[in-house]
Amino acid sequence: MSDPAVEDALWEVVRRNRGGVLATVGPDGMPHLTNVNYLADTEERLVLVTTTTTTVKGRNLLRDTRAAVHVQEDDWFAYAVAQGTATIAVAEEPGDPATDALDEIFTAFRGAQHRPEFDAEMIAAGRMIVRLSVDRLYGMAPKDLAKARTEGAQ
Repeated sequence: MSDPAVEDALWEVVRRNRGGVLATVGPDGMPHLTNVNYLADTEERLVLVTTTTTTVKGRNLLRDTRAAVHVQEDDWFAYAVAQGTATIAVAEEPGDPATDALDEIFTAFRGAQHRPEFDAEMIAAGRMIVRLSVDRLYGMAPKDLAKARTEGAQ
């Protein structure tokens, strides 16, 4: 049984960062690691990533939806791993749920998009939204954050 205060501290590491290493499962069962930018959806406890259907990570996720994101803090020994199963939606037509979600992510990183051109670009690239539903968190929370979470739980 995991400690809710520790799990909350680890989720905070994921929530307050936007870059990590995405691990997917290759066709031979070996992990494939790649740096990604992501957004965390705290309400749903999701990690949102975007890629295309032609990248190795995209092809891996289309075949096997198990994945994990490793998030490193400034302190080398403080990190969190968010592990789970991904739901994938590929942009297929302007204004569909996938292009809407992609617009939200790209807007968060680059500012507002010009939707007709943006949607066409996402569709042409075979861009997809990956929603990693976090089933398990593990790692080492920063000492100050773990202490604050533990004290708050008492």
